[in-house]
Amino acid sequence: MAPADSESEASVSAFEGFPPETFQFLRGIAEHNDKTWFEANRALYQTGFVDAGAAAVAALGPRLREISPAVQFAPKTNGSLSRIYRDVRFSKDKRPYKNHLDLWFWHGEKRSWDCPGFWFSLTADRLYVGGGMYRFNKEELDAYRQSVIHPRSGKALVAAVEGVREAGPYEIGEKTRKLMPRGFDSDPDRREYLLYEGLTTMIELPVEAARSADLVDICMQHYRATWPVTKWLLDEVV
Repeated sequence: MAPADSESEASVSAFEGFPPETFQFLRGIAEHNDKTWFEANRALYQTGFVDAGAAAVAALGPRLREISPAVQFAPKTNGSLSRIYRDVRFSKDKRPYKNHLDLWFWHGEKRSWDCPGFWFSLTADRLYVGGGMYRFNKEELDAYRQSVIHPRSGKALVAAVEGVREAGPYEIGEKTRKLMPRGFDSDPDRREYLLYEGLTTMIELPVEAARSADLVDICMQHYRATWPVTKWLLDEVV
């Protein structure tokens, strides 16, 4: 992803938080999650979801490079803006559309959830920002566990998590196991992390923040605070 072009720079200067159309669309798609409503409100989808999401990416992406110069972003659908359509092939939930707007800023040449990154998720009444990796693949999970049990990197993980927790009421997520993985154990101060199959940091913010002209600065405050865990993943796992 190249640095923001002139079109993206215009979006940066124009971005002052998500417009009313965003919340109107998200509320509507949550209440009427069907093709008839969606097709009748395509203009609202374009303005409130696609255009507003792309503008947010163009504003946030360059600022995130102040934290991590290698972070990648693309202000478009299937770039940093996740598509509205749900994959229902293997799901019991057959609703065709997501009721949230998700942004993703990743590391690596190819857009992927298999690398650490920063994320942003907005519904009609909730806003979440955070970072990390939601789910490790098989190779990453083994690398993660090896890093947890290694004295140097394991202590660095504990320090990173403690730093994030001291910075604010951040949740440390993806503790999915109840039993220790076979063949792995560690010192008591980090044994708990062997129960994780991903590692994320997250905070829920008042949804009013998404409407604020200061949204980018608000997000940056939290991305900086949670960066130690994402950086540890970059340094020790991928």
